[in-house]
Amino acid sequence: MKRMWIGGQFSDSVSGRVREVRDPANGEVLDGVPEAVEQDVDAAVSAAAGAFAGWSRATANDRAGLLHEVANRMREHQKALMEILTREQGKPLSENEEEIEWSANTFDYYAELGRHEVGQVLPPGDASQFNFTLKEPYGVVACITPWNYPIMLLAWKIAPALAAGNTCVIKPSELTPLASLYLVEHCLSHLPPGVVNMITGTGAEAGDPLIRHPGVDVIAFTGSLGTGQHIASVAAPQMKRLHLELGGKDPMVIAEDAEPEKAARALAYSALLNCGQVCTSTERVYIPSSRASELKDALVEHVRSLRLGHGLDAGTDIGPMIGERFRDKVEAQIDEARSLGAQVLTGGRRPERLSQGAFYEPTVLSGVDHSMRIMTEETFGPTIPLMVYDSFDEAIELANDSPFGLGASLLSSDPHRVKRFFQTVRAGTIWINDPLTDNYAGPFGGMRLSGGARELGQEGFDAFRTTKHVHWDFSTEPKDFWYPYD
Repeated sequence: MKRMWIGGQFSDSVSGRVREVRDPANGEVLDGVPEAVEQDVDAAVSAAAGAFAGWSRATANDRAGLLHEVANRMREHQKALMEILTREQGKPLSENEEEIEWSANTFDYYAELGRHEVGQVLPPGDASQFNFTLKEPYGVVACITPWNYPIMLLAWKIAPALAAGNTCVIKPSELTPLASLYLVEHCLSHLPPGVVNMITGTGAEAGDPLIRHPGVDVIAFTGSLGTGQHIASVAAPQMKRLHLELGGKDPMVIAEDAEPEKAARALAYSALLNCGQVCTSTERVYIPSSRASELKDALVEHVRSLRLGHGLDAGTDIGPMIGERFRDKVEAQIDEARSLGAQVLTGGRRPERLSQGAFYEPTVLSGVDHSMRIMTEETFGPTIPLMVYDSFDEAIELANDSPFGLGASLLSSDPHRVKRFFQTVRAGTIWINDPLTDNYAGPFGGMRLSGGARELGQEGFDAFRTTKHVHWDFSTEPKDFWYPYD
């Protein structure tokens, strides 16, 4: 059984209970982790709070060196991390190789950004004055991470938080804690005790006490809208700093000038990466009526060529979904769409040869519209619903017809369409001809119900720093505007 990490030491839960972690491809039990409860949370937060003074006073150069060492160790342990991720989460090895490399580079990026600046000098109001700002850490950051990218989305939180001088308590998803525990043990254990702590368990028994804890200053969470709303309601009375990334219902518009074969490959990647279990997965697709037949044929042919299987098997393109209840949700949305007149062009069923795991065939649907949940609610599965439009203006209206606003994609070489798209579509990231590609220096996050947080870039660093303004007057002479008034 794996153990938690609190105050620089391995720790069991006071509950004495253990939760099994299973391989979603075959149901095999991989290992067990402690079921943390409130007393464990209190110990972890206390350790983080105790380490804060020393860590926040460390020089930026010292913190940078330690964060670069995290990146180096991640590369040394890359193969082990990849295999654990594949077994507990399901993604093919090639996708997990990318996840680890992205995560290591994130630590390198924030190591350097962390010693770039700590504020700015401002123009003074008088010759005897000096005005400047200081960017300071908040304190203890609770990092609550999801199961779809357990290491990368953890790195996007703790790398900037640590670079800014905060300390952290991590609560990974109960479905995928093993890679995160391995990361702490082998890649983060050189940090001073208490700077990074990890508890494991459910949202109800470990997550709730963490977000309610008065010693937590910031809550950084990636996950569902419902859980984000719950966190916001709990945090409001304590005025905690919130950093919420809450998913989306991302559209892709394929313009008339797009080449069908290239569009099919771009669309399949953006919709089916990680079996469609990406917060920025393309979940709504709008295709021009004038090219609809060509695009459908090219997409169906390409999707049928993709290979399902265990992520450790050579040649696997798409692994399993994370679990049965998530697959049930996808099936329910597809069944409803069918009942309302949508047609399944390929997929739409569980593959018989992979019946032991949570597999579902990548599914292309046509004849969908916004009366169907598959076009309005987050699906988080391997579906590609196609809706036809007659004009580009109509396509933009449809793209904006959602309460979410995380990302949006356009496939087009027409600069007029491109400019109109990125100026009028309401989303935190706009991808043109290269969907789902991130940039370490480019902020990632959404609008409206997708949450207002930003990860990566300078914005992702500033999310974990609070601003202090210092107004310093060298003169000690009384001011003529002090009492008494003339």
